[in-house]
Amino acid sequence: MHGCSRKHNVKRVIFPRCSGILLHITSLPGGHGIGDLGSSAYEFADFLTDSGQKIWQVLPLSPTGYGDSPYQCFSAFAGNPLFIDLADLGQQDLLTAQDLANAPSFPEEHIEYERVIDFKLGLLRKAAHTFLADSGQADRRAFDTFCQQNSDWLDDYALFMACKTVYKNAAWSHWDHDIRHRDPSAVKEWQTKLSSETEVHKFAQFEFFRQWEKLRTHCSHRGIKIMGDIPIYVAHDSADVWAHPELFRLDDQGNPEAVAGVPPDYFSATGQLWGNPLYRWDVSARSGHRWWIDRVRASLKLFDLVRLDHFRGFEAYWEVLAGSPTAAGGRWEKGPGAEFFQTLQTELKELPFIAENLGVITPEVEALRKQFGFPGMSLLQFAFGNDPQGPSFRPHNYSPELVAYTGGHDNDTTVGWWTSSGTGESTRSAQDIRNEHDFTRAYLNFRDEPVNWVFIRTVLASVANVAIIPLQDVLGLGSNARMNLPGTLRGNWKWRYKPKALTKEITEQLRRLTTLYDR
Repeated sequence: MHGCSRKHNVKRVIFPRCSGILLHITSLPGGHGIGDLGSSAYEFADFLTDSGQKIWQVLPLSPTGYGDSPYQCFSAFAGNPLFIDLADLGQQDLLTAQDLANAPSFPEEHIEYERVIDFKLGLLRKAAHTFLADSGQADRRAFDTFCQQNSDWLDDYALFMACKTVYKNAAWSHWDHDIRHRDPSAVKEWQTKLSSETEVHKFAQFEFFRQWEKLRTHCSHRGIKIMGDIPIYVAHDSADVWAHPELFRLDDQGNPEAVAGVPPDYFSATGQLWGNPLYRWDVSARSGHRWWIDRVRASLKLFDLVRLDHFRGFEAYWEVLAGSPTAAGGRWEKGPGAEFFQTLQTELKELPFIAENLGVITPEVEALRKQFGFPGMSLLQFAFGNDPQGPSFRPHNYSPELVAYTGGHDNDTTVGWWTSSGTGESTRSAQDIRNEHDFTRAYLNFRDEPVNWVFIRTVLASVANVAIIPLQDVLGLGSNARMNLPGTLRGNWKWRYKPKALTKEITEQLRRLTTLYDR
């Protein structure tokens, strides 16, 4: 491996010993039915500082489509307009006090996406029209500059979203032939016809990125790095696939020939069928992986660190024929491997990636990760069951080049994992769970202490350079605070924490442990 490193002149990113919290923007309190980039985001950043944390990890920030999942988005480049703080638009006089006073009543602890989308996008449209009609010279110049600097993805995204409105949200593969296949004259015609609508979408992106940069600067001044997330796959119904069909395994109609997933695993006896179109890696390579370079560069403008989702798919990926009922009948195909990362590194120099190396991990996957010096991930919840890879998740086997988690966004909360039967959400039997609990108690040497704090202490005390804790575990919440249950389409991505949940006691307890273990 050392020979490979010298040959490729691999530049490794050193991660100092620290810890952080995993919390998606949607889960912040306040706002208008969904977490946003307003005051609660700043209060959470201050909580991170007060509790000694150095990293805020978020999920993908792109506009969500199918199932409200941040891993099924309308664009890999755009920001989610639902995250825009409406109060900020009021302060800019783009919305009136009456607009904000007329907000409907939303639940505090979960998101009702359909109602939120109707309300927020309606007001964003109004704010856009006000801005486009009445903005001052400086603001208009800033907007025009943003549009020019991001035209390589923004023009396609804005037109894609405008066309979706015309086609009543139908997937692009069901649009009329000429615009579906991006006939140049059709694209020009639709751009002209929908120009006022595309401007609305461009304004929303301008405002999202302005608000995000302001929050990121606030975090940076407090010594907090933001860790983002690059999903390996993009949604079929996205501006990316519509604008770059040559990069994806599609038929003549624009539908996927083969789709992504994973074989049977902890979460499902039939595997997980994600349905995303697979890449044509040979075509990507011939372009010098230009689309990917642009995508990673855009992410590195947003984030300090990036979790590279489903890292193993870059070494080999699970291919399932389109139309298959489950992922069980798929097969492994070779991914782009070292050539891909070397191309990225040559172009972008530093790659501050954390490799999400969970699932069926082979020696080849680990060799690729180590060749480029990307830290892997370990989830403590996976350490005590009968998974053959369980021993690698136990802290005595950790290495410093690791990001250690109590659990992740696809897991139950630690309290939920400990107290529920678990048989409905994984392939574990009731006896498996009893054995797992017995081993957990013996290994962690605890009896009556709150299991979430036992887990938090364990990852903070470990030799892993970075420890990340989902906020649900800090708050000691049960399964009702779970973010996502893989393989299901309903009820996910909805959890939010209560406005006064971050108490002084919790802040001090987390800070004590963080200080104790030199993080």
